[in-house]
Amino acid sequence: MPYRKSPIVTNQFYHVFNKSIARQPIFKNVRDYDRMIRTIDFYRYPKPRLRFSFFNRLPFPQKEDFLQELKRTKTPMVEIISYCLMPNHFHFLLHPVADFGVSHFIRNIQHSYSKYFNTKNNRSGSLFQGMFKAVLIETDEQLIHVSRYIHLNPVSSYMIEVDELKNYPWSSFKNYVSEFNEYSFLSKEYLMEQFKSADSYKQFVFDQADYQRRLKEIDYLTFE
Repeated sequence: MPYRKSPIVTNQFYHVFNKSIARQPIFKNVRDYDRMIRTIDFYRYPKPRLRFSFFNRLPFPQKEDFLQELKRTKTPMVEIISYCLMPNHFHFLLHPVADFGVSHFIRNIQHSYSKYFNTKNNRSGSLFQGMFKAVLIETDEQLIHVSRYIHLNPVSSYMIEVDELKNYPWSSFKNYVSEFNEYSFLSKEYLMEQFKSADSYKQFVFDQADYQRRLKEIDYLTFE
């Protein structure tokens, strides 16, 4: 069994990421991405009394009632500062607020999504690499730079151009540069207290786009 040399400490910040086995695509269409987003929201809470697969089959009114109960009676294990889903990997900037919060959160979303993906695609076996990576964020400056790195992933991978970033559906960037907050699970205050406005954060991200493309090999080094 793999083990983590440096334990993840509560109330610190971490860049957390993992990729698929053999870099195979794990998000193939809108349905896949949407499934993962909803799984993220669900499993940031500890020990829901239903698995997400069962919850997802409930009629809409029962789903709403269950979510309201979950959010009323449970405290999240992690605060999600930013995230980005890419075709064969994911990134999070997380603030664990419960012991083992990051480990439980990542294990639950990977397990749940893997079961969904394997059933849908008639496959078996592991979907994600065995142990996710978690890098401690030690300063406010590092926090904002990692958030920028996460949000620029679709640009540095040449999936989109930087002026399209605010429309990329599968990252938290759009929630930082728009008044419309599509997902209530984001804790935006940690980043936004470092900037005067949403526009200043947007410019901070955009200013690095070309440079990050030139440093695309960082992805390779990080994931090895």
